[in-house]
Amino acid sequence: MSSVRTYTLIYVLLLSLGTAKFVFFELPWFTYEFAVGATLFLAVIKSLLIAGWYQHLVDEPRSITYVMLSAVFMVFLLAVAAGFSIQ
Repeated sequence: MSSVRTYTLIYVLLLSLGTAKFVFFELPWFTYEFAVGATLFLAVIKSLLIAGWYQHLVDEPRSITYVMLSAVFMVFLLAVAAGFSIQ
C-alpha cells in the first residue's frame, strides 16, 4: 500500500500536468498542433498515474494489469473503427 506522501506527490503531479495543458493553449509560442499533441500525451500520463495509484493497479497481480491494458487497447480499436465508419 502506498503512503500518504506518495499520494500527495501523485496529486501534485496531476495538478501540474493539468495546469500544463492549460498553459500549452494560452502561451503564444506554442502552435495549436503542438498544444493538442502535448495535451493528448499528458492525458495518457495522467490516466496511467490515476489507474496505477488511485485505482491500486500497482499493487495488483500483473495478470489484472494485462487485462486492463487489453481492455483499453480494445476501446482504442473501437474508437478507430468508429472514426473510419464515419468517413
